[in-house]
Amino acid sequence: MNSHSPADSGQTAQTRHGVVILAASIMPIMAIISLVPVLPLLMREFASVNGSEFLVPMALTIPALCVAVFSPLAGWLSDRVGRKNLLVLALVLYAGFGILPWFLDNLFRFIAARIALGVVEAIIMTVATALIGDYFEGERRGKWIALQVACGSIAAIVLIAISGGLGELLGSRGPFLLYLLALPIALAAGLILFEPSVTADREQAATPAFPFQTVMPLAFTTLGVGIIFYTVNVQLGPILEVSGPVSPAVIGLIGALCNLAIGAGTIIFHRLKQHAGPRVLILGLMVAALGYGGAGMSSVLPAVAAFVVLACVGSGIMLPNMLTWTMASLPAEARGRGMGLWTGAFFLGQFLAPLVAMAVTTVTGTLSWTLLAYAAVIATVAVGLLAFRASKAEVVAQ
Repeated sequence: MNSHSPADSGQTAQTRHGVVILAASIMPIMAIISLVPVLPLLMREFASVNGSEFLVPMALTIPALCVAVFSPLAGWLSDRVGRKNLLVLALVLYAGFGILPWFLDNLFRFIAARIALGVVEAIIMTVATALIGDYFEGERRGKWIALQVACGSIAAIVLIAISGGLGELLGSRGPFLLYLLALPIALAAGLILFEPSVTADREQAATPAFPFQTVMPLAFTTLGVGIIFYTVNVQLGPILEVSGPVSPAVIGLIGALCNLAIGAGTIIFHRLKQHAGPRVLILGLMVAALGYGGAGMSSVLPAVAAFVVLACVGSGIMLPNMLTWTMASLPAEARGRGMGLWTGAFFLGQFLAPLVAMAVTTVTGTLSWTLLAYAAVIATVAVGLLAFRASKAEVVAQ
């Protein structure tokens, strides 16, 4: 494994570099969150278009699919051409493609702009995550990874509130103004960030074989974590309504608590980051299984909400753990490609989460039984990992 560090280029990453990366990382989260409050307005606006009941929600979620598809390519590109300039360009394009629907009244052009936005999102998310690995090492890297996840969760609360206000003030296109925030972030990235030595020195280094055997199982695990992570977010309203009708305001309040719980999970991970890997994954799985199982068995709103929040704590533990574990498994020269695969797997989980939940519910019959089925699968995986680790320890002891 290459031992490049940021110091090799004569520059050492400071807090300001990390803050710029965190700001860039929030942009892809904004793509879906910003439109949630105005989705009903968009549905009414495009109601006359054939298939609008499917196409309008797809316009909301299509960037996540684009991130899943294009992140591996974005990672490969960042390993080849460098990170900093690619990130700056992607942020500028993000602002351009993001604001474009403000000027469009054709649904299909609207969706095309969202697809373009998703492609540049893939670059932003992959490169920003790779830069954390390039700039920071050891405990500092674990801290910034945990901060990346926590800031994303807190930003989701703030952004949905702001986008709701813009929607109220300016109508269905109001939230698209938020995408212009990418321009000052692009300026800050251009002025503050530096090209890490691992990409600056690429021409002088032999390209190593990519460690597919190590990374692919971690990417597959991340896909599962992504489904666990996003099922609660996407299905929050229906899950809470298992206990009876729930107002949008209450759903929004509990959604905010869920995002705070994800942040709490990242704090727990931060305390355990020196053990990043299977042990922390098992902990996160067990907490998530308790949350899903409890929500499935509860029939009153406070209990359902409490267990949903607990499931989000488990997700908050698992997500930075998988990211740290994957990053530690990558040689520096392959970090962009590895983070591209990881990002693609996680966002594929986001895209698949509602589809998997729908498919399981057709088998189980009710959402409560679906949550119990999820809990059983998650707990089985946790116990299986625990047994596997115990058997390995026993073999080593012998």
